[in-house]
Amino acid sequence: MSLRHVAVLGSTGSIGVSTLDVIRRHPDRFKVVALTAAKQIESLANQCIEFNPAIAVVSDVDGAKQLSELLRDKQLKTQVMYGADALVTAVTDSDCDTVMAAIVGAAGLVPALAAAKAGKRVLLANKEALVMSGDLFMNAMKLGGGELLPIDSEHNAIFQCLPAQFTKSPQPHLGVEELWLTASGGPFRNTPIAKLAFITPDQACAHPNWVMGRKISVDSATMMNKGLEVIEAFWLFGLPLEKIKVLIHPQSVVHSMVRYRDGSVIAQMGQPDMRTPIAYGLSWPERIDAGVGRLDLTQLAALSFSAPDHGRFPCLALAFEAAKLGGTAPTVLNAANEIAVAAFLDKGLPYLQIPVVVEHVLNQIASSPASSIEHILSVDAQARVSAHQYICQISG
Repeated sequence: MSLRHVAVLGSTGSIGVSTLDVIRRHPDRFKVVALTAAKQIESLANQCIEFNPAIAVVSDVDGAKQLSELLRDKQLKTQVMYGADALVTAVTDSDCDTVMAAIVGAAGLVPALAAAKAGKRVLLANKEALVMSGDLFMNAMKLGGGELLPIDSEHNAIFQCLPAQFTKSPQPHLGVEELWLTASGGPFRNTPIAKLAFITPDQACAHPNWVMGRKISVDSATMMNKGLEVIEAFWLFGLPLEKIKVLIHPQSVVHSMVRYRDGSVIAQMGQPDMRTPIAYGLSWPERIDAGVGRLDLTQLAALSFSAPDHGRFPCLALAFEAAKLGGTAPTVLNAANEIAVAAFLDKGLPYLQIPVVVEHVLNQIASSPASSIEHILSVDAQARVSAHQYICQISG
């Protein structure tokens, strides 16, 4: 395997840190050429000192000044940049051939799309690239001629369970009937619904199985993350929406499954550790050590599966509704959810009001064709304003 040059977008987040951990184990296979972070300047500085990338990007000029000061006299070749345009530069001008797209939220959309157009191997951990611009993004990948490797554990599992030729061009004769996305159910799958009104941000962020950032942890608790993953799976694998199912699987051992026409079900199993799909994406089609402990099946008492209750998880139902509407509806869904979750984490919105805000904004903004990135970003901004206004209204 030749040396791969990797740009890590969102390098100080949980996915970024795990990516660098895998890379650290294989210095003969991977070289870091770009690192980006928003506000965690000291963490980014430490990463730059270790990996000496050609480019480091932060969100604003103050962060760039702070990072430059921290890197002064370290004898690095790293060029410090800032802003949205610099994120695009990081994936187009840094001599990278592989991009880990791990910036959380809509901010990661433009650089991920730029990487697709530039023909890179895109390791997609940013949900919004497909949720907001699925058709545009998949067309960009096709025209750019690069490789798309899903990094979400569920989509990575499905990728591994599908025939190789199916991922390039879905064909009925290959017998794929359904995709089953598994979900842990989060920390509140058994909590009495009446008690959900009093859930705190810290409780919502205490995921029972996975180590994740606060925003995605809340999305796991509401199961919005699974709804967004359904939309992603629709674009990634080309099956009709009705053939994409969700199952609650509390043990998080089976990461997802594919059901075939002959009655077979193929599942991918492993420890709940994101380094496994990250290592697979970095090294595909080979497999390398990810630093993950082996799964000991003899220590598993049972594996259980159940259908999700949309009454307990209304965000999942809203995501399916947005997916059926198509066009910019998933963009509205995602934007409204980001604003609602941020308000909840700031203790300005009760937990049970998150889906209320999302549903209100979905009803306020009619879906339209997702015809261009400019239109998508305009709708995204409109949905955020609407969500802010509604939160202020109901918060009194």
